[in-house]
Amino acid sequence: MTSVAKPKVFGTGLIALDLVLGLNPMSPVRSWAGGTCGNVLSILAYLGWDAFPIARMNGDPASERVRADLAHWGVHLDFANCSPAAHTPIIIQEIRRGKDGKLRHRFSWSCPQCGEWLPSFKPVTTAAVQAVTPALDNASVFFLDRLSRAALSLAKEASERGAVIVFEPSGKGTDKLMAEAIDLAHIVKYADQRLATLGGVINKGAATIVEVQTLGEQGLKYRHRFGRSWSKWIHIGAVPAPRLADTCGSGDWCTAGLIAKVAAGGVGGFHDVGADGLRAALRYAQSLAAWNCGFEGARGGMYVVARDAFDAQIAALLAGELDHLADAVDEPKTGSLIDCPACSTTSPKRRVASHRVRRVAA
Repeated sequence: MTSVAKPKVFGTGLIALDLVLGLNPMSPVRSWAGGTCGNVLSILAYLGWDAFPIARMNGDPASERVRADLAHWGVHLDFANCSPAAHTPIIIQEIRRGKDGKLRHRFSWSCPQCGEWLPSFKPVTTAAVQAVTPALDNASVFFLDRLSRAALSLAKEASERGAVIVFEPSGKGTDKLMAEAIDLAHIVKYADQRLATLGGVINKGAATIVEVQTLGEQGLKYRHRFGRSWSKWIHIGAVPAPRLADTCGSGDWCTAGLIAKVAAGGVGGFHDVGADGLRAALRYAQSLAAWNCGFEGARGGMYVVARDAFDAQIAALLAGELDHLADAVDEPKTGSLIDCPACSTTSPKRRVASHRVRRVAA
């Protein structure tokens, strides 16, 4: 019996270490691979894809924790240490309840110990293009969320080999690179909070077939070019979340769900999806986003829900039959404290923040 090849996705962009401080002040801080690209590729691996992140991890404690977490989900690390190496970005995420009772998710890019800025994103360089390009054959998807000349070169190489290019801009970026990315991408997805001023990103002559604008609690709107011309904007209301613990990462689940349903066959299969297939795929993607809201962290549910139970819960959500998720339990913790590269053991600020930092476990 021959095995069926898994669809293959390559991606470059924000791959970070998320340090998640939950509502319970007594629980350890969770440390997981994160960032838009890191989350999307991890989720696709969870859904059965072969995922290959392209990054510049340098072997520091943060990158080793990210690598270990990615490997746990079956993500392939062949191109995770492209040269020149750099510190892995670290993002501190704190979940709190406001005075109005609503959950708030606060992001911080500075170290609570020493006060210095934590490592930021460094794009891959032309060295990565040379190393990765030969492996792009038979790739179904190439994903990018941060722009650089090297990232666009890789996307172009993947496109020429039949991959669906998925672009999720994190901001406007430079006009030239943004225009090139949109021209290359078959799917462009963005959040209204970040890019509301765009009002539609498609240029005449672009490769784009699907444009998706997420609207938070209001769902999403999209348009497509599966017919002879662009459709009108179509709105789909949100799938109700069975529990609200944290909304962080739901957009990444939505992206991964859409990719999983429409792009496994590369560009050739994508063109066959059609308007009805796209709508069904987006509804599936929304159900993943709603499910994710029931857990703390961008991918917290992956650590506490078995894969078969996940499939059953998503099916129930799609059928409108799931109105409750069982209480989540903390995943096992191992390892040691993750410090920022700038920290000094004698820093006065380290002592001030130590009551929070001691919660951090790898």
